[in-house]
This record gives sequence, C-alpha cells and structure tokens, in this order.
Amino acid sequence: MFPARAAALLIVLILAGCAPLAPVLNLLISREGYSIKEDLAYGANPRQKLDVYTPDHLTGKAPVILFFYGGSWQTGNKEQYLAFGESFATKGIVVAVADYRVYPEVKYPDFLKDGAAAFAYVHAHIAEHGGDPDRIFIAGHSAGAYIAVMLAANPHYLDDAGAKLSWVRGAIGIAGPYDFLPLTDPTLITIFGGAHREDTQPITYIDGKRPPMLLVAGEDDKTVNPGNVTRMAAKLRSFDSPVETHLYPDTSHVGIILSLAPTLRGNTTLRQDIITFVNSH
Repeated sequence: MFPARAAALLIVLILAGCAPLAPVLNLLISREGYSIKEDLAYGANPRQKLDVYTPDHLTGKAPVILFFYGGSWQTGNKEQYLAFGESFATKGIVVAVADYRVYPEVKYPDFLKDGAAAFAYVHAHIAEHGGDPDRIFIAGHSAGAYIAVMLAANPHYLDDAGAKLSWVRGAIGIAGPYDFLPLTDPTLITIFGGAHREDTQPITYIDGKRPPMLLVAGEDDKTVNPGNVTRMAAKLRSFDSPVETHLYPDTSHVGIILSLAPTLRGNTTLRQDIITFVNSH
C-alpha cells in the first residue's frame, strides 16, 4: 500500500498545482484486483486506441463502462485515468478508457465519430475481456461527457459506425456541457464551426425517449455551468425519458473526477452513484 502520509502530501501537491496531476495521482492507485489490456486499436489513427480493465476472478459476463475523458476537445490521454478504471474494475465492472482525436488534428464532429467507433469496437470485442455486450454504458467527464451524452442523444453517429442506439444500456455524464451556447472562447468557436450552432448541442436532439441517463455535476463548477445538467434533465423528462441527477456540494469541475481517486472518494458519492446506476439497469 502507498504510505498514508505520502499519499496525503501528494494530494496537497496536486490540489495546489505543484505536481503534474496524472503521473502523481497514478502513484496512489492500487494495481490489485484487475488486469489491463492496453492500446487496443478501434481505428487506424494513433489516437484511436483504448485500454480495457478487467476485474479478477469474474464468474460471468460483467457490465461494461466505456469512458471518455475531458480536456476541452484539445488534450488528454487514457493513461491519465487509471483511477477511473480501478474505481469500477475493483467493483466487478469491465472498464474501457478510450483516446480520441482532438483539435487541432480534428474539429467537430470527428471526436464524436471516434466515440461511436470506440463504442462499436467495444460491443464487438468486450466479451473477449469478460464484458457483457448487452450491458454497455457510455460515460465521460467534461468534453468526454459531451461525447457520451451526444452519442445517446443523436443516434446518427452510432448508426454510421455500424452500431445501434439500442446497444447503449445507459449514459453517464460527469460535469458535461449539453446546452452551452453561445460559445465565447475563440478556440471553441473554431472547433465547433461557429458560436451559435444549435446542431452541436446534445439537448437539441432530445425528441423522444433515450437510454437511461445519469447526469452529475459539482455545485462549485466554474468551468461547465451545472445548469447544463438541470436543463438537459428537464428536456429528457419532458419526453418521459429516464434520467437521474446529482449536484454535489462544495465540488469543482476537477474535484468531481478526483473524487474517484483513493483518499478523495469521501468528497462525493460519485463512485457509488455510478455503481448503483449500472446495477439498476
């Protein structure tokens, strides 16, 4: 086990911005209870790869979470999310963490096409890793939550990838933007091809029932307004589409995803909320 005093010091350094987040955080993550298959290619591009976390000692097919990370559609890599994989693989859930192409290599909607391709790959191959292809949940944080929820909101991308919306057992959005116009950041305006394009918004495509959704955010999120959760949930409920929401007090945009890491799991109920959602569907 990582010494408790050293772990506490590393957390202080992370929160103070004095240490790189992912490499330091990964030092706190246990490697016991699961195995990882790295760099499985779901496409030809170097960023079209994913890692699969398989729980040890599975006795049957397990539910699956396909996770997309955040980074403003510009940064990130799957190696930074060992904490996400460990959080759920140690609870009997197979986890896939996917890279996807980002700006400036691509713009909207290519990262959505990558998300759909990753989903199609997982559906086709996850049984090889102990997962149940009939119980795949798509999840993400921030920009990754946008990808996950858009795939569940607009069937077009899954259809084009040879997948089906009916294959999505549920969608989990963590601090995601779903109704965020007008854009004001010049880079985001470039990425999405304009400041006022309603066709880029997941909320635009809710015109009937969708797969069950769990939408969560921190009340102190200054990066993505938590109103994205409440507005998206209201639109889903207007069509009797099942949705569960949680707004965690005293929790920031980064703090919500950090709350999945050891020593920080008491900050929110996010881990248990996701496990409960998966087990309920």
